[in-house]
Amino acid sequence: MFTLAQARYLAATLHPRVDELIRLRADLAELRADLAGGGLSPLGGLAEVKGLEARLHGIVDELHEHDIQVKGIAPVLLDFPGERAGRPVLWCWLEGDSDVRWYHRVECGFAGRRPV
Repeated sequence: MFTLAQARYLAATLHPRVDELIRLRADLAELRADLAGGGLSPLGGLAEVKGLEARLHGIVDELHEHDIQVKGIAPVLLDFPGERAGRPVLWCWLEGDSDVRWYHRVECGFAGRRPV
């Protein structure tokens, strides 16, 4: 369980890893598009696809080790289990957010997001 302050701290601390995930995601998308078209890619070939996938999954695993729930990678959506007013909530960070500024009750999902 994270307090809001802990979730914010961890999100800020891990921001470079999330930025790396975003770069890997973009490289992987471009490489797959190039290879699907039967062309060559300056990013490499099948071996590089496998390498990028492994690195991307490694970052997701690292986030899971911190008990962060990775709900999506395109866009990156991270949830930090916590509690607000005695209820279980998920502190929510969405790619593009400058900070953890949202939460939602566990049973409500993304549609139930509210500002902190």
